[in-house]
Amino acid sequence: MASKNALITGITGQDGAYLARLLVDKGYQVFGLHARRSTDTLWRLRYLDVLDQVQLIDGDLCDQGSAIRAMQKSQAVEVYNLAAQSFVGTSWEQPALTGQVTGLGATHMLEAVRIVNPQARFYQASTSEMFGLIQETVQSETTPFYPRSPYGAAKLYAHWMTVNYRESFNLHASSGILFNHESPLRGIEFVTRKVTDAVARIKLGKAKELRLGNIDAKRDWGFAGDYVEAMWLMLQQDTPDDYVVATGTTTTVRDMCRIAFAHVGLNHEDHVVIDPRFYRPAEVDVLLGNPGKAEAKLGWKAKTDLETLITMMVDADLARVAKE
Repeated sequence: MASKNALITGITGQDGAYLARLLVDKGYQVFGLHARRSTDTLWRLRYLDVLDQVQLIDGDLCDQGSAIRAMQKSQAVEVYNLAAQSFVGTSWEQPALTGQVTGLGATHMLEAVRIVNPQARFYQASTSEMFGLIQETVQSETTPFYPRSPYGAAKLYAHWMTVNYRESFNLHASSGILFNHESPLRGIEFVTRKVTDAVARIKLGKAKELRLGNIDAKRDWGFAGDYVEAMWLMLQQDTPDDYVVATGTTTTVRDMCRIAFAHVGLNHEDHVVIDPRFYRPAEVDVLLGNPGKAEAKLGWKAKTDLETLITMMVDADLARVAKE
């Protein structure tokens, strides 16, 4: 079977690295749109031993020309748009940048697909943050959106533009409405990695406390390695569509802390400090996804439970911190 070419924006992020690994293992020629930065952005690809097996294309989603050139160079038949300013907290500090990268960037990529190869299949990384102030206890593809952050609003624009290009130009364009998904590759600014890194540092005597905001917020957490398989499955379908990707289980930040600290024999109550600085201007209290459609139509189901995920992340951080 001849190999397919795939283009991943955001290839240096958590999802991009796991997706690159998945696609390389399936025999794809993988290209990644890479915005040059002064810091090392390639460590995740090295961690998964896939850096030497992908081809990076310099470019930036804020530049329409970059998106077009990436499509021309990659000759991609599958495009996965994962790039974003994806940290919710930062989106209040940089709302315009978040809109440009996370929202308009998706439009640049859709337009590049339409211009260069309208037969290519397109995946948009949507997010449960679009539900925000939840309108239904369990969120599905038909739940009304109510974003509560500039990030959620930017993602909602990208989501509806994907629908618009699908319906206006007949593109095979699908969106995955992914609920929180984590891994040892998660950025340190995200609460799960913040917790597991702190647990490792406290256990190894390099820190004493962990400062958090609203630890009663509830999230539906899964493993990023499972979720990228759902992305790939969406682009293998005859008909494009939108899918909620979630575990169907919600857990508080407090319980997640308990699991992480207990894994190294510590009590989270002895180390977690509530700090009002970490409260959001507008909080999303509960997110819980219904993955029934993905299970029925894609044959996809989350494989990794929260305890397995958190202990995996703690162990990875123990190894990292021990080497420092």
